[in-house]
Order: sequence, then structure tokens, then C-alpha cells
Amino acid sequence: MNISELLSHALHVIAALAVVLLLAVMGRAGARWLRQPEVVGEVTAGVLIGPVVLALADRELFDTLLPPSVLTVLKLLGQTGLVLYLVGLAHNLGLGSDGPSKRTLSALVAGAFALPLVTGLLLVGVIEVSDDAVVRGEASLPAFLLMVAVAMSITAVPVLSRILSDRGMSDSLEGRSSLAATVAMDGLGWIMLTLAIGLGAGNLSGLGESGIALLVGGGCALLLRMGLRTGPARRLCVRMPRTSAALVGAAALGTALLTEHLGMTAIVGAALVGLAITGDTMAVWAGPVASVSRAGRALTPVFFVVTGVTVLIGAFSAAPWLLIAAALVLGCAGKLAGGYIGARLGGMSRASACRVGALMNTRGLTELIVLEAGHRAGILSAPLVLALIVMALATTAMTGPLLSLIDRAERRRGMVPAGPAALRPVPTESGSR
Repeated sequence: MNISELLSHALHVIAALAVVLLLAVMGRAGARWLRQPEVVGEVTAGVLIGPVVLALADRELFDTLLPPSVLTVLKLLGQTGLVLYLVGLAHNLGLGSDGPSKRTLSALVAGAFALPLVTGLLLVGVIEVSDDAVVRGEASLPAFLLMVAVAMSITAVPVLSRILSDRGMSDSLEGRSSLAATVAMDGLGWIMLTLAIGLGAGNLSGLGESGIALLVGGGCALLLRMGLRTGPARRLCVRMPRTSAALVGAAALGTALLTEHLGMTAIVGAALVGLAITGDTMAVWAGPVASVSRAGRALTPVFFVVTGVTVLIGAFSAAPWLLIAAALVLGCAGKLAGGYIGARLGGMSRASACRVGALMNTRGLTELIVLEAGHRAGILSAPLVLALIVMALATTAMTGPLLSLIDRAERRRGMVPAGPAALRPVPTESGSR
């Protein structure tokens, strides 16, 4: 490739990236207009643009607008953004906070995590009964069962925290209980996700390779933690925060690439790095980690577009409506009922339990990360990914309206006075996930 071709390719990539970021802005604006979390509009615009363009134009024009060489670069950028963003997400999972009593937390985790796992098994049953080989894929049954169960049990910590903040619920019993339970559940979910990917190898040697990859990734994360706790590193963090953020980002990308090279998804490597930078002794690194996460978040719209182009274009014609409906119904039933039952067992009132159930039903970007890992591992088929994306977007979008409905019902009964916290819309600030 000569210089003119390189320049042309670079300009094509820049133009495609500009269009993707413009789509993200438009998606966020649409979400604000609908009083929804911005991530709902961002994800929807991203994943639908590829299938929509292909539906309006023929394949030849589509390949001209987005040739494989440009798509490859966008895919790399999207994966980079996802890894960097996940460092911040995993870091926040490990922070911990003042929360509910052990009894309340245990009951809530048991209800809001166990029941969705059961609904995941029911969804697998629907798929098996339908006998649709395209939807089922070729993954082993244990890996398939575990991956679908994990996908149904996810609640997104970042978007949940934004909803709680913007509705004035952060210090409420429902808010603290939901957030603490979500941190615990997502920690369990990442462990199960890692196990599902290992089972997806289909044989003991594959499981061994996944175990080695996990050990190596964990070792790299541990070495990073030890290095960041030293005096020189801490002084560098205080004096040169941008340089420190770049070093953390480079370490995360290196660990993620090494983990993927050894047979485990890069997502797990990034999560290990994020979890390693937690605790009181690592508090000084919160700023650089936040910078890394913001940089990754800026590139996540590219991940959405690549997902829509590479996964969903063929899935729209192959995904049965019954599958989409089953995923949505079971997804809502698992989280709404599971959260409600867990909260009631934990001693909460009916109204508080209803709020907790609605909050537990928030999936956000975390669900997309899990689905990406499952699809890349060959466990989840494209039609099933589409059905679960629809479920994730719908359940996230309904959180705000459900909370407002509960507030209005209580006000009608004279139980809760009208106020800003009850009327405040769901999050609209950029980056709510």
C-alpha cells in the first residue's frame, strides 16, 4: 500500500469514526427527549445503523461505505474502548460502600440473582424445544446454559448508580440496597462468565488453557497492583495524573491482549486489572482510573456499531419473534419478581420492594459486554444476541417509568409527598451506562 492509499484509508477511517460519533450524539439527544438514560439511545443508534443502511442499500454500496479494511480498524477501536471502559467498571465493583444489613443484602442477592438464573434456564428450554439450530448454535450444553443464565442475571452498576443519583435515591434504603446487591451480583456474574467461556472450549485441554490464561491475567493484575502501591508510583500519580492514566491504560490493554492470546476473552483481562486497583491503599489511583474509563467510554459507540454490523445484520432475518418475546418476558420476570421477593424477604415494605425490583431490571452496557464475550467465544449465536440486546434495551428503558409509576401510586394513597426526587427524570448526563 503506497502513501496515497494509506492516506485515503486513514481519511476513510476518520470519516467513518466521525459518523459513528455523530450517531452517538444523535442517539443521546433522542434519549434525552424521551427522558431515558443516554446509553439507551446510544446503543440503539449504534447497533441499528448497520442493518438499516443495508436494508436501504445493496450490499455492494454498503461494502463501499464500510469496506472490510475500515471495519477492521473500527473493530480494533471498539475493542480498545471496551477494555478501557471495563477497567473503570470493574474498579467501581470493588469499591464497596455503606449498605444494607447482611440479612437484607443476602436475601436481595438470593432473589435478584437466583431467579434470573432460573429464567435463563427456561429460555434455554424454549430454544431447545424450538429445535432451531441457527439460534442454538454449536456450543456445548453446559457452556450454553451457564452463559444464557449469566446474561439474564446481569444488572448494570453504572447506569443504576446514575438513576439513583438523578432521582435522589442514592441515600435511600432502596438505593443503597440495590446498589450493594448489584455489586455483589455482578461479581458473581463475572466469575460465572469466566467459567462459561472456559466450558465453551469443549474439552479438558481447552479448560486448562482458559485456566492458565486466567492465572496469567490475574498474575499480571497482581503485579500491577503491587507496582502501583509503591511510593514512586504513588508520587507519580499525584504529580502526573495524565501520565499515570496512560500507564494504567497501557497495562490494561497489555493484560487484555495477553489474556485473549492465551485463550480467554480480553474482557476478563481488563476486568482483572480494574479489580486489582481497588481498596483504601489504591484510593490515590481513582482519578487516573476514571480518566481511563472516560477515554474508553468515548469509544464505546464504535463497539455498538461494529456489533450491529458484524453480529446483527444476519440476525434480523434469523431471529424468531417468539425468541425475542420470550427473552423479554423472562428477563423482566426474573429481575422484577426476583428483586421484589428478595427485598420482601429482607424485611422491606411492598412499595420499597417494588422499587428494588424495578432497579434490579436495569441492564445497560454491562449486558452488551457479557453478550460480546459470549458471542466471541462462540457460545451465543447472532439471533440470540439480538434477542438479548432487545431485552437489555427494553428493561433499561422501563426502569424510570416504573419508578415514576410506583411514586404516583404511593402519592395517590397519601403515603409519599410529591417532591423533586419523585418527579426527577431518569439519567440524561453523558456516559450513564
